[in-house]
Amino acid sequence: MPGFSSIASTVHTEHTGRLAYRVRRHGRIRNYTCYTHGLMCCCEGALLKIWVDADACPVVVRDILFKAAERTGVELILVANQSLRVPPLPMIRAVQVSAGFDVADNHIVQSCAAGDLVITSDIPLAAEVIDKGALALNPRGDRYTRENIRGRLNMRDFMETLRSSGIQSGGQGSFGQREKQAFANQLDQILARRPT
Repeated sequence: MPGFSSIASTVHTEHTGRLAYRVRRHGRIRNYTCYTHGLMCCCEGALLKIWVDADACPVVVRDILFKAAERTGVELILVANQSLRVPPLPMIRAVQVSAGFDVADNHIVQSCAAGDLVITSDIPLAAEVIDKGALALNPRGDRYTRENIRGRLNMRDFMETLRSSGIQSGGQGSFGQREKQAFANQLDQILARRPT
């Protein structure tokens, strides 16, 4: 484990195991453990922005995010290839990108940073932002992590292979109160761990 003096002036984002770090942020010393390996890390504690893959994001989830951004002051950016209406609050904005395959996804990947949170149901997008040190949460309240993202990608590819072969594999269930509550709970947990 690195010595305290070696990382006390910055946020540590190199995840090499389930290690605890002490980090100086805004003049205060804080303790973190590695979240992308299954626990909370300094990146989550230093949550900077929330990015939303908004084209496929349910309206009810957007509403939860709007309220959370207003309550906490965390910057919220919704990215879509269509115009979106968002509350007239300084911490919330919408970015409209041009139409095209993966244009919104590419914008999020290029713009997000380690410690940001990305809301998406797109598994390849989640994998890319995790590789950058960001957190990923889908609108149903499932967290994507370094431990589970490869398995999710493999299952996604397998299901696509079945569909391309003409086999009907079914789709996701409907989005209801259970999924809404699961998302709100996971979001609250992440926001509660950030420094104030």
